[in-house]
Amino acid sequence: MTENGTEPASDQMSRPGTAGSLEKHPEAGQVEALGGMPERFANPGLPPHVSRSADLDEAAARRAERQVATLFGISMVATLIFLVSYFAIDIKTYRFIPGIGQANLSNVVLGVSLAVSLLCIGLGAVHWAKTLMPDTEIAEDRHPQRSSDEARREAVETIAAGGAASQLGRRPLMKYMLGGALGLFALPLVVQLAGGLGPVPGNDLSTTFWRKGMRLMRDSPTPTPILASDVTLGSVFHVMPEGIDKTEHVLEEKAKAAVILIGVGNANILVPKERDWGHDGVVAYSKICTHVGCPVGLYEHRTHHLLCPCHQSTFDVSNDAAVIFGPAHRPLPQLKITVDAEGYLIAAAPFLQPVGPSFWERG
Repeated sequence: MTENGTEPASDQMSRPGTAGSLEKHPEAGQVEALGGMPERFANPGLPPHVSRSADLDEAAARRAERQVATLFGISMVATLIFLVSYFAIDIKTYRFIPGIGQANLSNVVLGVSLAVSLLCIGLGAVHWAKTLMPDTEIAEDRHPQRSSDEARREAVETIAAGGAASQLGRRPLMKYMLGGALGLFALPLVVQLAGGLGPVPGNDLSTTFWRKGMRLMRDSPTPTPILASDVTLGSVFHVMPEGIDKTEHVLEEKAKAAVILIGVGNANILVPKERDWGHDGVVAYSKICTHVGCPVGLYEHRTHHLLCPCHQSTFDVSNDAAVIFGPAHRPLPQLKITVDAEGYLIAAAPFLQPVGPSFWERG
């Protein structure tokens, strides 16, 4: 450094990154210049190849083969654990899992076994590629997109050579274990598709919690029965069957059994069947819209229309809940009701047709 703060010319020439460094050390850039502008870089070539132990020692190759086969074998065992657990562990069984807490045992075992199965297949494939498959460095120049017939023949030969180089034919143990791992891994997917998606809608929506003789209870934190005399003209009650709050799957059962009870009046009912299935002008209909299952509940007393708030399907309660507007295609199913000896409203029969949205199995 000089007194005025500049560097000596010799230092500037030797500092990396300056123009002078290229003149002094041309090997640092290998730049061929024309008029001071770089035109192209020389091909640096491929780095020296480093051979792996499996390439030099057959014992190391056999050891890698056993390691890959072991990973595939662990995958097979994990898949078998999944299949056995799917049928052996009750879906309602809960256990304390360290680090998780109280959890569904079936979900934990199925999730862990499936994850281990897939992980070991991946690890085995990666270890196979890194230890036994060819890893020589290859440079390929760019060429036109359309390959010649000769190049296509060479491609087929290359693929065949690659199959031979992967040593599948030479090391059958690894080939068979990979086939077994992949084959077994497909079974959980088949099992899930066949039985893990739950019952079809036709088997589920056709049956609700309602039974003959069940009282209609107010849908509230403290359910209470409803006297027929309590239902006045124009009044609306949202009701559930008696005892539904004591079931194991309360939310699922309530989603299907929800009923709306309306005091319409005999004089306003236009259909004899609706009048016969009601009691003294009081009728009960499923609260689940037949479009996509939203809860209906907006009742217009003067028009006797029942409105679904989701897509504005409108049902005429005076005409057996027939659809008069909106995307729904079926009337709301009616629950046949009567009274018991104490004057409380009860179900005279369960729903005689499936509740909820239409679906392809519905007759």
